Amino acid sequence: MLISSYNPKEMGDILVVITAPDNGDQTSTVNDGVAQITDEKGQLLGYNFLAASTILPELKGQNGQVFLDDDQVAKLNAKLTAAGFDQQLTADSTPKFIVGYVEKMEDHPKSDHLKITQTKIGPDQTVQIVCGSPNVKEGIKVVVARPGAMMPDGKIIWPGALMGVESDGMLCGFRELHLKNAPDKKGLWIIPDDWQEVGEAVDFDRANTFFPAK
Repeated sequence: MLISSYNPKEMGDILVVITAPDNGDQTSTVNDGVAQITDEKGQLLGYNFLAASTILPELKGQNGQVFLDDDQVAKLNAKLTAAGFDQQLTADSTPKFIVGYVEKMEDHPKSDHLKITQTKIGPDQTVQIVCGSPNVKEGIKVVVARPGAMMPDGKIIWPGALMGVESDGMLCGFRELHLKNAPDKKGLWIIPDDWQEVGEAVDFDRANTFFPAK
C-alpha cells in the first residue's frame, strides 16, 4: 500500500508517503533530506521526502493526495538508496474510489444504527463494509473508498472493524466526498444506475457536475 500527499501551503516542500497505519510508538530517522518512520518493531510506516520537488519537479502546483506512477516511485527509491535506507517503496496503481453495489444488508448485532453490507466492487469481488448512513439499503450503487484511500479531509481508510465486525473500506456520503454543490447532510451519494458501471474507478470530474449550482 502506498499513500502519498503533498500540501505545500501547510507543510512546505514535503512529500508524505505512508505505507502502513500508525499503530503506536514511532521512531524517526533523518538522513540526506529523507525522514524514515518505523514502528517499535521496525516495520516501515512511511517516509517524508524533504525538498520533494527537487526529486519530482512535477509536484509543483499540486495539493492533496498524489498518485505516484512507477517512474516516480523509482526516483524516490533511488533517493532512499542514496540516503542509506534499504526499505524500498512499491508503486500502487489500484483505484481507491470504486463504484460499488450493495447486494445484501443486515443489522449489526451490537448497534441499533450500523448495518453490515455485502458490497460488490467488481465482477468477482464482494467486500464486507459496515455503514451507519441513514439511507443505506440493498440494491443501490455507491462510492466505495477502498483501504488506502485518502478522503478530501485527509482521513485515510484502513481495513478495520466497527464494534467487533470487520469492515473492508467505507461507503461514502456527500460530506465525505466534498462533491461540488452537494447537500450538507448525512447520507450516501446514491449513484444512478446509468452513471457508471460497478467496479469502475469513480470519475470525480463528472461527479462534480451531478449537483446543480445553488
